[in-house]
Amino acid sequence: MKRVLLKLSGEALAGAKKTGFDEPTVTAVAKQVKTLVEEGIKVGIVIGGGNFWRGRSSESIDRTKADQIGMLATVMNCIYVSEIFRSQGMMTSVLTPFQCGEFTKAFSKDRVSKYFDHNMVVFFAGGTGHPYFSTDTATVLRAIEIEADTILLAKAVDGVYDSDPKDNPDAKKYDEISIQEVIDRKLGVVDMTASIMCMENKMPMQVFSLNERDGIVNAAHGINNGTKVTV
Repeated sequence: MKRVLLKLSGEALAGAKKTGFDEPTVTAVAKQVKTLVEEGIKVGIVIGGGNFWRGRSSESIDRTKADQIGMLATVMNCIYVSEIFRSQGMMTSVLTPFQCGEFTKAFSKDRVSKYFDHNMVVFFAGGTGHPYFSTDTATVLRAIEIEADTILLAKAVDGVYDSDPKDNPDAKKYDEISIQEVIDRKLGVVDMTASIMCMENKMPMQVFSLNERDGIVNAAHGINNGTKVTV
């Protein structure tokens, strides 16, 4: 693969603490991404905000405002993870679809291409910049825009199941499944908007556990111990 979009779960980056950051976990991610960068693979990254904010669980806050708080949570995540990447010797930049003062730069495809030409890892923070759209949707949108070969979906679970493995010990894991079947069965790999965008734009995904040893590197090399979502 020449260009990938890596989606990281905010909660997964918090490790056992569930909130904030677990630096050894983030450092391990950075070392894997560095391997890809050294191989010449261009890496874009989207990070969820669940380690700081779950706005949809609040019934007392306006949905638009709750989503705006979530967007800012992803900006904090990207700035932090970007700095850990820099400590491992990589060049990085954080882009947002809205102004964040001097903290980030504005997203544009041309800017991404320029940064990729300089072997930088590009973080896409702030979601789509609009409420009612999840970081799943932002992930697929950015992957399509930067013409990624695939989305690497690093989650707390190790693939796609026919039911929630937390609730059903007999849940069946898929080695490979089409995005159409994901939509038809409402399997929730990513939200419905993101799933339909993947289908319409033929954007495949590799779903695997962030806790898998070298899982990111393996997925980028086409070695997936999780689930391959085809188009």
